Amino acid sequence: MPDPAAVYDIRISGLWNTRHTVSRDGQVQGVLALERRPTGVVQAASYKPEKGEILSMRRDPGLLRSQFSLWTDGHEWLGSSLRWSLLRREIVLHTGSKPLRILPVPGFAFGWTLVAPRTGEMARVRSTPFSRKGTIEVFRKMDFELAIFTYFLGRQILWESLWPRPRLSSEVSSPAQPAADS
Repeated sequence: MPDPAAVYDIRISGLWNTRHTVSRDGQVQGVLALERRPTGVVQAASYKPEKGEILSMRRDPGLLRSQFSLWTDGHEWLGSSLRWSLLRREIVLHTGSKPLRILPVPGFAFGWTLVAPRTGEMARVRSTPFSRKGTIEVFRKMDFELAIFTYFLGRQILWESLWPRPRLSSEVSSPAQPAADS
């Protein structure tokens, strides 16, 4: 895995409606605040950057889990997530172009990785369930809003990321071919 182009540190505070402070190189970038229903289900979240536009994430109506949409403060739609099955641990992100996938990190670890269809891993979210911190590692140029949305979605179902996922075709190297006899 190449070195990340950017690493964002997350500090979590609060018990019910948690606040996730995002910083890079010691400078606070913004705060992601989660809003829960009385039943404990996350209903919505908002990311308030130090400078820039506020992002709103809200649960879409429906029966599927991890079905959220991302909006700007000016009500411009930036993307949505959809999880087709309770058994599959893949979340599909639609951003207007090719759909991206959020998958568990390889191996026995807590975290999620954002994967593009042709170019592979874009970002990785790492955290542990009882920890009050986490990280977002960005491996190539991408919208910061997408990294925050990936963190938000992955944090909702963090426990499901522990069991290893199958290897992606881009991670499997082709076996060496025997040399042709002359």
